[in-house]
Amino acid sequence: MPPKPGNKSDKKPGKKSGGKMRGGVKAAQAAPQTRDDRMKLLTCSSNLTLANDIADYLNVSLTRAVVKRFADEEVFIEIQENVRGEDVFVIQSTSYPANDHIMELLIAVDALTRSSARRVTAVIPYFGYARQDRKTAARTPISAKLLANLITKAGADRVLTCDLHAGQIQGFFDIPTDNLFAAPVIEKDIRDTLNGGNLMVVSPDVGGVVRARHLANRIGADLAIVDKRRERAGESEVMNIIGDVTGRTCLLVDDIVDSGGTLCNAAQALLDNGATEVHSYVTHGVLSGEAVERVTKSALKSLVVTDSIEPTDAIKSAENIRVLTIAPLMGEAIRRIAREESVSSLFD
Repeated sequence: MPPKPGNKSDKKPGKKSGGKMRGGVKAAQAAPQTRDDRMKLLTCSSNLTLANDIADYLNVSLTRAVVKRFADEEVFIEIQENVRGEDVFVIQSTSYPANDHIMELLIAVDALTRSSARRVTAVIPYFGYARQDRKTAARTPISAKLLANLITKAGADRVLTCDLHAGQIQGFFDIPTDNLFAAPVIEKDIRDTLNGGNLMVVSPDVGGVVRARHLANRIGADLAIVDKRRERAGESEVMNIIGDVTGRTCLLVDDIVDSGGTLCNAAQALLDNGATEVHSYVTHGVLSGEAVERVTKSALKSLVVTDSIEPTDAIKSAENIRVLTIAPLMGEAIRRIAREESVSSLFD
């Protein structure tokens, strides 16, 4: 039997046993470092809950750092651990207040680069400005490209994000970019809560058909499309339903819910066309302004979002809004990047 703690070992002093004896005490033999040992997680202030959940999944501690504001609201970040030669992942959603959180991310990446980190990966569960991915009128910016340039110039070596509003934003970066999909998390919840229902996946607009079709194929459901006309930003008018939704449980699928007007109008239109009930699954719950109140008073039986954006107290207390975590999805992707393994195989 092994000796009890505090008891002397049976091995004689000076006897070689895996390490040299120094002063009667065996020197610990250093274990070979793995890639996981060289991985560090750093978080700014946008989504502390998700960052802690990712750290728990990976069984690592968050790197000690301080994020402060000067009197004039300038951002200051101090990293309080040695990161020289380390593979560092900075977790920061660029959600409200978007500009503050973007500056935190850029400054953190710059600090890590100047501290000789071996590689810096910007982990951005929600990539803000993604809806500005093209010129929509004369003399307008492509702000998503500008943000990509800023992150690259700050010193990031890689980007990891989730459900970009437009897939082509990956091409805005001149560094490797992994765009994860929340579909496996959403699929599991659908099977756990709505399995056996007469399901039909619905895209709230023509632009989201690819995303909706992908989920429909995963759960073996039919597909319908809401044909809408948007008169101005933040307002939409449902025009027509493409597909027969009579007697079906409809699942509205989208990447971002902001004001909630599109989803609420679409839900009412589906019920008016014979749907029995309407649920919605959206990756990024921006839910700005009076969106939460609008959703709670709408025809939606449930709105399910992920924690890519830290949910507010209003979201947590809303009766028909639920939050799914993407921490295991993000954590597994981080682990695979650190080990130089395939990320795309997560979705095979």
